[in-house]
Amino acid sequence: MKVTIKARIVVGAGVLAIAVACALLLISPRLVSIDATKADTAPAKPQKNPDIVRVNPDQLHQLGIVPVVTDQFRIQKQAVGQIAFNEDASTVVLTPFSGRVTRLIAKIGEDVKRGDPLFEIDSPEVVLAQTDLIAALHGLEKAKSQVALAKRVLDRQTSLLADKATAMREVDQARNDYAIAESDLATAQGTQMAARNRLRVIVGRDRGEVERVERERSVNPLITINAPIDGTVIGRKVGPGQYVRSDAADSLYAISDLSTMWLKANVPETDIAHVRIGQEIEVRITALPGRVFKAQISAIGAASDTATRRIVVRSEIPNPDRALRSEMFASFKITVGGDEPSPVVPVEAVIRDGDQAAVWVAREPMLFDRRKIKIGVERDGRVQVLEGVGPGEQVIGRGAVFVDNESRS
Repeated sequence: MKVTIKARIVVGAGVLAIAVACALLLISPRLVSIDATKADTAPAKPQKNPDIVRVNPDQLHQLGIVPVVTDQFRIQKQAVGQIAFNEDASTVVLTPFSGRVTRLIAKIGEDVKRGDPLFEIDSPEVVLAQTDLIAALHGLEKAKSQVALAKRVLDRQTSLLADKATAMREVDQARNDYAIAESDLATAQGTQMAARNRLRVIVGRDRGEVERVERERSVNPLITINAPIDGTVIGRKVGPGQYVRSDAADSLYAISDLSTMWLKANVPETDIAHVRIGQEIEVRITALPGRVFKAQISAIGAASDTATRRIVVRSEIPNPDRALRSEMFASFKITVGGDEPSPVVPVEAVIRDGDQAAVWVAREPMLFDRRKIKIGVERDGRVQVLEGVGPGEQVIGRGAVFVDNESRS
């Protein structure tokens, strides 16, 4: 009897355990669902805006807040070119007659004054010019004698006619002879003047040498060719003993005033519309590092080079210390426009990301917005702003990079 009761108790306990387990299985999904609902309804953490940064007072002291100001930026274009002699102050020396060079006087690189001797030649043409002048002098003296003789005859015939000792025909003949003599004298004077001028101008004799020929009536076959301008001998294509011709195309000497030089810049034809005579040029010479030369455009070429599509722009630059040499390579900065004022910010305020640029603009004392801008010319540590900010706004200068890094973290 006791055994039966114990068995029934064990069986009843097992059934109870199974019932409890089933109840737990039914209740647990509901609990999981409730927990999930509570998790879904929990408040989400707010997202950080990378274009807005708020700093604390300590960070603000480390930043440099600067105002946006206006300035005039001139757009400059780069061009390359060469130094050349000033052709307006240069000349070549030719010989007006043929002959043999007997002596070279001026050397390349020497400074000469107008009238200084360059070289000496022996020319038969010089002899001919001097003998022509001497012959003209003899002809002039003869013409003067004929005039004097004709005047005496005319006076005598006139006196005889007053005494009725001669015929009127004789007086008319004497008067006609006197007129012819005066005409011959005028011709002789013109011939002498022409011979003198040819010897002085064409041959190159000075006044003293012409007077010597007229006084001594002797010829000198040697002639000195003189410098026509003040300057420096920059070229020579003649040697001692060489025979030179008056019709030769090549120059014998070349002289140039080196106090000024030409700058010939090759400007792309796409920029030539902005180039004007009188514009300033900033020149840097490769052979003279550290020096900057100033000049102004004096001439613009009329044609573009078919191979390079560039136009020659010429300017004149002072060269007082003779530092500039012909054919030196030079780079030019030519101002092509942009004189209107525009906003500027410090270079350190601009955050560059590839082709994009931005600045941090103050919205509140410690709150800053990232703003995209369009930049222009950079000069003297400042950047021209074409779009994005205006004068009077405050931007971060010093420390802009650190603020930008903070916004990305």
